[in-house]
Amino acid sequence: MNRNPIIPFVLIMVIGVVAMFLMSFKGLGDMDEIAAEKENGGAKTEESASATPEELYQQKGCAGCHGGDYSGGVGPSLKGLPISEDEIAEILKNGTQGGMPGGLVPGQEAAMAEWIKSLK
Repeated sequence: MNRNPIIPFVLIMVIGVVAMFLMSFKGLGDMDEIAAEKENGGAKTEESASATPEELYQQKGCAGCHGGDYSGGVGPSLKGLPISEDEIAEILKNGTQGGMPGGLVPGQEAAMAEWIKSLK
């Protein structure tokens, strides 16, 4: 009839300690990946380097603002932009004050700018 009220607290403590050890081992497993990331200048190694600009457009969520057919939406239309490829690459790298975030396609700005400029 008398239940020991301390058992639930001990059980919670044991589960917490086990969870802490599991997370520590997970962190040790990621140590090599984090070290490699720091060696690369802090940039994450992504597999997007092999993706085409159109695939990057879909993956990075550009279609959410510029539309699936590139005709605009929240963001401007990408068809027939009146700016140069260099200016497009600069916008891709640094973003704009109007809401375009920079750094969405690191290292792929030139290829992306060339592709955007070719849209008709």
